[in-house]
Amino acid sequence: MKNKLSIIITPILFAIVLVMGIYIGKLMNHQSFDNQTVIYPNVDKLHAVINYINQEYVDSVNIDHLIEKAIPELLKQLDPHSVYIPASDMEEVNEPIEGNFDGIGVMFNIQNDTVMVINTIHGGPSEKVGVKAGDRIVYVDDSLFAGIKVSNSLVMKSLKGKSGTEVKISVKRKGYKDLLDFTIKRDKIPLKSVDVAYMIADKTAYIKISKFAMNTYGEFKQEIEKYKKRGADSWIIDLRGNGGGIMQAAVQIADEFLEKGNLIVYTKGRSRTREDIVATINGQCKKDRVIILIDEWSASASEILSGALQDNDRCDIVGRRSFGKGLVQEPTFFPDGSGLRLTIARYYTPTGRCIQKSYGKNLLDYEMDISNRYLHGEFSQRDSIHFNDSLKFETPGGKIVYGGGGIMPDYFVGVDTIGYSEYFRLIVAKGLIYKFSFKYTDKNREKLETFKDYTNLNQYLISQDITKKFIDYATVHGVKFDKEGFKTSESRITNFLLAYINRNILDDKGFYPTMLSEDKTVLKALEILKNK
Repeated sequence: MKNKLSIIITPILFAIVLVMGIYIGKLMNHQSFDNQTVIYPNVDKLHAVINYINQEYVDSVNIDHLIEKAIPELLKQLDPHSVYIPASDMEEVNEPIEGNFDGIGVMFNIQNDTVMVINTIHGGPSEKVGVKAGDRIVYVDDSLFAGIKVSNSLVMKSLKGKSGTEVKISVKRKGYKDLLDFTIKRDKIPLKSVDVAYMIADKTAYIKISKFAMNTYGEFKQEIEKYKKRGADSWIIDLRGNGGGIMQAAVQIADEFLEKGNLIVYTKGRSRTREDIVATINGQCKKDRVIILIDEWSASASEILSGALQDNDRCDIVGRRSFGKGLVQEPTFFPDGSGLRLTIARYYTPTGRCIQKSYGKNLLDYEMDISNRYLHGEFSQRDSIHFNDSLKFETPGGKIVYGGGGIMPDYFVGVDTIGYSEYFRLIVAKGLIYKFSFKYTDKNREKLETFKDYTNLNQYLISQDITKKFIDYATVHGVKFDKEGFKTSESRITNFLLAYINRNILDDKGFYPTMLSEDKTVLKALEILKNK
């Protein structure tokens, strides 16, 4: 009788215990036994831990804040480029990609706690109402902005805002006793991707691309069409310092130089099938000569463009080995406005190279890679760079190229150390060239603004013995004159002075032609074009 009763009751008791366990688990996800807690996750361990903390932690916990802190740490375990973007940062992060931001359209600098307008954006809101370079912003919406500890972030926060909204500023302008008031309606301000383009030699145009954004290809195509009409059939495309951006922009630019059907790049990942991107029939420069300039900070989309043309034997690459980022990030957005950029594939150049460099043992190894290159002499000697033979590839024209660690240039140019001295180092460390250029421009703006061409402006500055004036300024500001050091660095000091004063007056169209006149990498590119 007892055995029969046991046979009947035991399954019933087991079922009751099981149901109660499931019910309690859903409510609490944990149980305590002898002061020890065992967590029973009903979905997964991560959710169970969060729920457990929320229910049982000794103090009140802001779970949303905890999650915001946890996600970036989670992504760090994957690779250096998968990132989480909080909602508060999303607009700022997207601005370089979208190619614009909402604001009043001024470039500014802070000198002695005073916000100085360096230049206004052509056609922008500030220019339209009459704000000029050299104006000092004293008030913003009746709040004092001069003589207080003002920061770049405070200025940006005060002047930027949604298109259509208004901001009132009061400025001090030389020659005017009273402050000038301006009410400015904010608007979309373009962020240029093509910093400058100009004819650098007979039939050769130089184009500097600082990033790859939604507007990059449109800007690039406009410059191509302009200089083709002026007879350009050779191009120097400067991608030094360009950390990448939108892959599509790099693909569109590569398309201008390749034959229809040429492979530009392909991508594939664990859960993504191979996707080939090939050239179309739209390119305008298929027969033109092209040289691409790269350095250790050229990455991602810059490497896609460089690799596509190098692997199709369509360009010479000049400079130093590029960064080595061969990963594709896909954006995902959450209802609260935050987002995630997750690595979902690798990209491969036409020969099959993945140029992604090693992550190393940890994230610090990856971040220290550029410093290690410098310490090992890579920035000065081509022979210090060694690639694994297993990563060797061959282009259709027989050129040997390598994967696994960036794009290697066809012509190596080390870091330019000519003209450097301890005297020059001290001048640069104190920021004296920049400060003097700003003050000189501000004092002589009326005369300097009469020059519309950098060549004439430079001739005038040299006639004013600008370098001697600077040496006197540097002496007053704590850098004792060093005759030998000055002799070594005179040409470089003068070039920097001319370039920065040009930037204050003519913007990048004066700065780059002046600065690049002594640039070793650019000079090498011109030499190659001349001899081919």
